[in-house]
Amino acid sequence: MILFWLLIFPAVGGVLAWIAGTRNPDAPRWVSIAVLTLELLIALPLIGAAAPGHGAWIAQFDYPWIPQLGISFELDLDGLSLVLILLTIVLSLICVVISWTEITDRSGLFHANLLWTTTGVIGVFLALDLFLFFFFWELMLVPMYFMIALWGHENRSYAAIKFFLFTQGSGLLMLVSILVLVFIHQRATGDLTFDYFALLGTKMNPTTGFLLMLGFFIAFAVKLPAVPFHTWLPDAHTEAPTAGSVLLAGILLKTGAYGLIRFVVPLFPAAAHAFAPVAMALAVAGILYGALLAFGQNDLKRLVAYSSISHMGFVLLGVFAWSTLALQGVVAQMVAHGISTGALFVLVGALQERIHTRDMRRMGGLWGQVPRLSACGMFFAIASLGLPGLGNFIGEFLILLGSFQASVVFTVIATFGLVAAAAYSLLLVQRAFHGAAQEPAPHRAIADLSAPHLAVMAVLVVAIVGLGLYPQPVFDEVAPGLSAVQHSAAVSAALPQHVAERAP
Repeated sequence: MILFWLLIFPAVGGVLAWIAGTRNPDAPRWVSIAVLTLELLIALPLIGAAAPGHGAWIAQFDYPWIPQLGISFELDLDGLSLVLILLTIVLSLICVVISWTEITDRSGLFHANLLWTTTGVIGVFLALDLFLFFFFWELMLVPMYFMIALWGHENRSYAAIKFFLFTQGSGLLMLVSILVLVFIHQRATGDLTFDYFALLGTKMNPTTGFLLMLGFFIAFAVKLPAVPFHTWLPDAHTEAPTAGSVLLAGILLKTGAYGLIRFVVPLFPAAAHAFAPVAMALAVAGILYGALLAFGQNDLKRLVAYSSISHMGFVLLGVFAWSTLALQGVVAQMVAHGISTGALFVLVGALQERIHTRDMRRMGGLWGQVPRLSACGMFFAIASLGLPGLGNFIGEFLILLGSFQASVVFTVIATFGLVAAAAYSLLLVQRAFHGAAQEPAPHRAIADLSAPHLAVMAVLVVAIVGLGLYPQPVFDEVAPGLSAVQHSAAVSAALPQHVAERAP
């Protein structure tokens, strides 16, 4: 039942926050903090608490939902899911804190959407019934759409609609693939089910498997995002409120990476192996293309957004390298990217709130006026470029080490992304915090980071340094889950040799 409560508390909390907002604009904030703190207290004791006799699985919950169609409310938690859920809860708490003064209009509805987004994301990380997984996959998009459309910046409607069309359209491809996979399994076994474990190793011919794998891959690549499915991301990040950007970069992008690890390779190992060179080529293209576009930005928020495309390219590279080292690097990169990029979006939002611009040509010399904000900006910019001793370095180094075994060429080309990351990260620091503005800016007296923002930054600094200096607890937590996923893929990979003649 503990997994059920992880879902129900933020869902009900969203309703309570909405109602509370009609009476007191501060009440939804306290409701959200209480709910997310309760979530954290539920999740923390699960660390290292694998259930005896259940292998990698820490907790499970299964209840018949639509038994006539083989659909159940099946939730399963392993170390991989737990690490990502903890990241989700912590970043959601941070979103509440940083929105305290930024969101003053309809605060109840805003915090309701924030908590419902959290509910959808946690559901994605827990659901192992494919219909339930698709339900949560679509659920998390709706409140995020409203967060962008209602509380975003100037072009928020355009960005929200573009985000919704890309993610919903790709989600429909995944739904079609799920249904075809279920029907193929029913035809082969006579059992109509959406259960993940039952569908592993479903017999089908290579062409069908490749097409179904593509349906899943495109849905997850759009969310990752991978080139050429990335164009929604810069607009969504730029126009979203600060909390929306943190949720997008820190949490929603990770659902795409999670889907690749949990579903694409284990369900379609032969097709994924055949597709790996293409996927790795797309990853390298994203690494270099995202870095190049980040380097050319004047808008500080768009620079950070394009840097996400580059960093998540490493994740795609590591997933399709499919070695233990690479997958450990993928997990470390997901966590480190959520922390460092989330922190950068918090700082960009705080800066925009103070000087009412994101244009770096109108900045310069900020270090003398807001030294605490500037120091935090420099720290997380350097973390983003992969400085040794910080979390991003661990992730990218392990990914490159693991992918070198799969493709020397792609790995060597991907390393140029590290050089490009150093260029745009140091450019950010120089243009925003040092020197003189390139364009005239009005005289301003700027307040430095407030105590709540400093507390948020302190938590994130400790997290990124801890991950960089001692990542072993994270690796230990995810190791059983990653081993189980790799084992599932290895077992399933042998099955296409015995495809039934009547399989489509």
